[in-house]
Amino acid sequence: MGLADPQGPAIELREISKRYGEVTALSGFGLRVPYGATYGILGPNGAGKTTAIRVLLRIIAPDTGSVSLFGGPVSQKALDRIGYLPEERGLYRRMRVQRLLTFLAQLKGMSTRDSAPRIDEWLERLDLTDRRDARLQELSKGNQQKIQFISAILHDPEIVILDEPFSGLDVINQQVLREIIDDLKRRGRTIIFCTHMIAQAERICDHICILAHGEKVIDGPLDEIKRRHDDGAIALRLNDRSPVAVERVRSLTLVDRVHAEGDEMEVILRPGHQPDTLLSALVELGFGIRRFEVIEPSLERIFLERVGAIPEALESGTLEVTHV
Repeated sequence: MGLADPQGPAIELREISKRYGEVTALSGFGLRVPYGATYGILGPNGAGKTTAIRVLLRIIAPDTGSVSLFGGPVSQKALDRIGYLPEERGLYRRMRVQRLLTFLAQLKGMSTRDSAPRIDEWLERLDLTDRRDARLQELSKGNQQKIQFISAILHDPEIVILDEPFSGLDVINQQVLREIIDDLKRRGRTIIFCTHMIAQAERICDHICILAHGEKVIDGPLDEIKRRHDDGAIALRLNDRSPVAVERVRSLTLVDRVHAEGDEMEVILRPGHQPDTLLSALVELGFGIRRFEVIEPSLERIFLERVGAIPEALESGTLEVTHV
């Protein structure tokens, strides 16, 4: 049962500012997270994402501004209804798995009788049943990550905050975790999802907030954000996959810019030009065309256009999140 009327926001930050010496981590930052939303918070290094989460959880106090949870002030009762997976992992490495999870559940007000069956369920679901008596330091990094994830959701929180939840997991366990997050969404949990994996955010989240230099540059439902940035991008794949072909497309006067990855191109036209004009130009140049499709803008392209990224991020398809 919720702590407040679910008609209001589950989380609200109002005019939050925070400085560390000469560094402004947040400046007038505000965020309203509806009940049941899966909200992705993205940002390059130094953007202020981690600071926003720490202010929300009362780990640090803002210089100015206020926070509300479940429609009221931040209280211990409200915080007990939150599950938090921090980016900086912190477990008692010498404790055994079963004892550690029991202890962490007690900190959230659960009795051993109530927590025991849930621990069994989650250990089985994440293929850790045979490791219940192992010490944390004996587990692989990926299995330690799974234990920390269990500790964040064991008490069945109404709000789940996941900061880089896929870090240290292989592809199979990333898929298992995505399925669990999907299950939390179906059950109406409010999820804050912080990641440098732009494709994962686009796949999981229905709302997006992008921070840069301590300020919010994009905020809202993902479908609305894409509609606002829809500039008629064209997915293009040519028979000629050479860098020369990409440059020939990029040099066309009607083309504003080209994002190329592998043999795929995303072409943005200059204002006033239509996709059929590009198609005619490509045919006239003698290109063989394997794919020509008008598409909605990707979240990665919106991010790059509004914030920019370091070259390594462009090459890998990922972007670093802030540690501020």
